[in-house]
Amino acid sequence: MKIVALAAGLLLAVTTAAGPAAAAPSGDGYRFALLAKAKPDECFAGVGVPYPAGPPCAGGIKKVNQAYVWGLTRVGGDVWFGTGANVHCLTSGATLNAIEPVLNDDWVCEYGESQYSKADAEIPVSVGDMRAPEVWVYNERTRRSVNKSAEIRARSADDLYRLKHTIGMRAAGTFKDVVLLGGPSTDQRLNMFAFDARTKRFLGSHTYDTYGNIRTFLATRDALYLGVGTGRNGSTGGAVLRWTGSKRFPFDFVPVGALPVQAADLTLHDGRVAATSWPAEGSGNSAEKLAGVWLSPPLADGEPGLNPQDAAGWRQVWNVSRYEPDRVTAATYGLGGVASYGGYLYWGTMHVPTKATKVHQSLFPQTTPEAKQAQIVNTQRAVSIFRGKNLGTDQQQVELLYGSTELPAYRPATASWEMVPTNNTPLNGKSGFGQPFNNYTWRMAVSGGKLFVGTMDWSYLLHDLLPEPQDAAAVSRAAAGPDPEQYGGDLWMFPSPDSPATAVSTNGVGNNLNYGVRNMIVHGDGLYLGMANPMNLRTDTTDDIPEGGWELISMTKSCR
Repeated sequence: MKIVALAAGLLLAVTTAAGPAAAAPSGDGYRFALLAKAKPDECFAGVGVPYPAGPPCAGGIKKVNQAYVWGLTRVGGDVWFGTGANVHCLTSGATLNAIEPVLNDDWVCEYGESQYSKADAEIPVSVGDMRAPEVWVYNERTRRSVNKSAEIRARSADDLYRLKHTIGMRAAGTFKDVVLLGGPSTDQRLNMFAFDARTKRFLGSHTYDTYGNIRTFLATRDALYLGVGTGRNGSTGGAVLRWTGSKRFPFDFVPVGALPVQAADLTLHDGRVAATSWPAEGSGNSAEKLAGVWLSPPLADGEPGLNPQDAAGWRQVWNVSRYEPDRVTAATYGLGGVASYGGYLYWGTMHVPTKATKVHQSLFPQTTPEAKQAQIVNTQRAVSIFRGKNLGTDQQQVELLYGSTELPAYRPATASWEMVPTNNTPLNGKSGFGQPFNNYTWRMAVSGGKLFVGTMDWSYLLHDLLPEPQDAAAVSRAAAGPDPEQYGGDLWMFPSPDSPATAVSTNGVGNNLNYGVRNMIVHGDGLYLGMANPMNLRTDTTDDIPEGGWELISMTKSCR
């Protein structure tokens, strides 16, 4: 087996707490500071062309592969995060089955033409643009970032192999002086890496054969939990795990939740762990296999937290069929960010751009240009935001905060679309917080008595994901946009449970190539934000276009 050695000079540290995002206070009284940013790590000379040495690049142009702050956690004054490279390409390849190389001014996806996929048979064509993820630690006192990835590579051949075959560090968590970072492997299993939080020493790595995906850690009530998918790539369901490890044995977990779907985000609500989920493969009309909200048994019944005997006691209390009238589109929904706030559980939907379209096309192929455009337009969804209380009881109440009173549903008998009631009336506004290209509710966090919601906005990608001009134009007309002034992911804030959300940023927090707020963790009355930016060819610092690559940003209250 031939394994390609990664370039030694990967991302350089950004050592200042000020930067391009350190703008004037927003209208909501917050200031942003750029703490660290991905740097070019490769040279690109054309699709399928061997990569020239560098950077600096004697041939070709600079490329920045590391795209997402995918896992994010904090220990004292240290912020640990793991990255994912070229995640936009990975999603298009693995989820949308698009593996034809793409090259434009913003990014390149090589798929099977990637030198990494060509040289390593264990890197599938669909994720040929992956690069080994990285582990970073930012120190609040020194304001410096350190790349810890070299320690993983140097530890052993097994650790090096796992790092090179981990698609990205999708989740990070910390408990009892151990930092854990994990992500899916190229063979659709789960790889985990551990560090000593005090000494920052690498402790080792491990592969879990039973689990195939990972989403979120939750530290609460003197326990650490983790949401995962079971089977290869989460194909057979999901689980919630509880960490039972130590520094000596950092990879010990026990299952405390057994779900028919992948567990996504986790939070503590009313003495229980609440989990959002992604749909299972072939979910069809099975309500339990649709994206939904699940509640654990009470933590107090198994103090100091959930135990293996609680695994079968989880209940689905809501799923997307209670809102989405089109059954095919409903099966493509995911649920993302979740938070307990003001006595309510809040959650939001997630929609991979064009995924519902492709499923509809496979089931109901259209023959005329007009029908094809109608199918594209009518299968797009923006995020919907819900909240509920008394969940799982006879007094359960679920309210739609941002969404639609009716949505298009396809009628195969008549080969037509019709607007169908969702049986929900939004209390605060339209789907996507009024911005139709907000497609992911990526993360929620409560800080300073306020609820923050980070989104992904795919408007900048519209003409590349829908390369036929007439199709992109049809979506643009239907959405009354996109608005170039609002390219980039959004950050929204609920100042109280009784108030609608207000926009903190609608332009990628100062870099409109940041198409999403991928991660958030609490920092005093503010937040640390981990941004998603896969524009891997935007590396020219002399032009007037922002740069690609992940960003770590702090948000603090401004002094006014």
